[in-house]
Amino acid sequence: MKNIVYFDLETQKSADEVGGWGNIARMGMSIGVTFSTGRGDYKIYGEKQVDDLLKDLQRADLIVGFNILRFDYEVLHGYTTFDLSQLPTLDLMVDLQNKLQHRLSLDSIATATFGVEKTAEGLQAIRWFKEGKLAEIAEYCCYDVKITKLVHEYGQQRRQVHYHNRFGKKMTVPVSW
Repeated sequence: MKNIVYFDLETQKSADEVGGWGNIARMGMSIGVTFSTGRGDYKIYGEKQVDDLLKDLQRADLIVGFNILRFDYEVLHGYTTFDLSQLPTLDLMVDLQNKLQHRLSLDSIATATFGVEKTAEGLQAIRWFKEGKLAEIAEYCCYDVKITKLVHEYGQQRRQVHYHNRFGKKMTVPVSW
């Protein structure tokens, strides 16, 4: 059985706090979450377990995430010299952006495809980190991993996903995942 690892992480700091988006590796991971189809379970990693997270990703046959090439992997590059972009990765946001010539949010896809919304957003997770609310970050991050997994599986089965355009109209885009 192919081990697909769905992945997301949240950070300790915002882009503003580290001098801009060119310094993503300085943001620090607060919580990372994976779901492994090989194990059939979620794993939650704090910053102290970042090496275990990196090993989990390196063992995957495919890593699936949303904006992980430009963001999540860059955060992890603050902890390793290993070039994570060499791993077999499907970045759903990048794939859809290449097809549509504009970026979509995970929330836009989730609401149009499943009628569910994300439970929070990244800046809220940073506030939770500063308040020591790691359980809230883990729950939010697990939910994002679950949505990413559902979007990927939906696209695999139906060869399309839905999204809301900037005017709120439900649109469909073909995918080949």
